[in-house]
Amino acid sequence: MLNPSDANANPASATCAPALSHTFLRLQDEVPQNLCQYQGKVIMVVNTASFCGFTSQYEGLEKVYARYKDKGFVILGFPSNDFGQQEPGSNKEIAEFCKNTYDVKFPMFAKSSVSGKDANPLFKMLISKTGTSPKWNFYKYLIDRNGNIVESYNSLSKPDGKSITSEIEKLLKGKSS
Repeated sequence: MLNPSDANANPASATCAPALSHTFLRLQDEVPQNLCQYQGKVIMVVNTASFCGFTSQYEGLEKVYARYKDKGFVILGFPSNDFGQQEPGSNKEIAEFCKNTYDVKFPMFAKSSVSGKDANPLFKMLISKTGTSPKWNFYKYLIDRNGNIVESYNSLSKPDGKSITSEIEKLLKGKSS
């Protein structure tokens, strides 16, 4: 007999890659989301902020998401107030900003820390595997379809720039760099 709490379990979680074995609250409604639901996709993880010189990268992130989402690609956004206090708002305020200013459609999660001892568990793993901690907002990490963390990009790297999109295309074809 199944345990009633298993009813909401993700069947893929038994084979979920360690990088995705985390649950976070969705930004807009704070409903828990297991990242195992993205297993099998190429994933870009990015830390975001609403009041940063790089905030306009939401436009590039949306372009890349729209271009590749039907091919097995997803972006996971993690607002953070770690750098320059540039994400001071509540989850509701951040969600409204993302929707009203950039019409963000990719999954966004509740505000959390992405650096230092208080970093959320996904970012702790990203930092551990790449040796690269976000130095500012809009750091990007790519994860392949098997859940392997393959690359990180600093804030200056445009999400729709050639270096990132060519890597996404390789990963979508099942090739690692």
